[in-house]
Amino acid sequence: MLPTTSVNSRSQGNGALSPRDAARHTAGAKRYKYLRRLFHFRQMDFEFALWQMLYLFTSPQRVYRNFHYRKQTKDQWARDDPAFLVLLSIWLCVSTVGFGFVLDMGFFETIKLLLWVVFIDCVGVGLLIATLMWFISNKYLVKQQNRDYDVEWGYAFDVHLNAFYPLLVILHFIQLFFINYVIISDSVIGYFVGNTLWLIAIGYYIYVTFLGYSALPFLKNTAILLYPFALLALLYLISLLCGWNFTKMLCSFYKYRVK
Repeated sequence: MLPTTSVNSRSQGNGALSPRDAARHTAGAKRYKYLRRLFHFRQMDFEFALWQMLYLFTSPQRVYRNFHYRKQTKDQWARDDPAFLVLLSIWLCVSTVGFGFVLDMGFFETIKLLLWVVFIDCVGVGLLIATLMWFISNKYLVKQQNRDYDVEWGYAFDVHLNAFYPLLVILHFIQLFFINYVIISDSVIGYFVGNTLWLIAIGYYIYVTFLGYSALPFLKNTAILLYPFALLALLYLISLLCGWNFTKMLCSFYKYRVK
């Protein structure tokens, strides 16, 4: 079915992988192939990556269905094409420059903010979350009777990227049009609009992450990945009652970073 690593796949008659196949399917070989394509733009399928970005908003289940097709055709669970990562990086850079413009930052301040957002917020936090989810899913969610299968780290990172993209668009693009005129104003409507966008963005992240792991038939109890929704809803209500403005806090944090 969907993303696993099976010790019985592509086996010889005696049930063991041939040395050649084993070398081709190691994590190192897949990583080398992925990184090599990162420097060959003509080999990337940007049209398909754009299709995935569109359907992450309208029908994220279809995106995860593609991972099943990739396994059938390429024996590869995680993406072997870095086009999605490249487009996501472009989105991140453009939206961060937009944030710098909206917050009236100078050129060097904007560049510093961009470096922080790309290498810390996106790459650093992404690697941490992917590793944590990879560990948790393999240790606690894999069915006992399917110990021959495990979740690949590359797939866990892809799930994070899939979930991060809608969050990025909502908080770093859509929100830009409301920051100066609505959100950071000292009014009820300001923190209501801003916090509601945060609720939608983080809710999207949780839901798309849940879809990514629930798509794997060898995992159990994936519904627990939806439990953070309860905490998110509670925090949202408390923020409205207390007048917390998450976007205003984010803007202050960004300005503090670049000092």
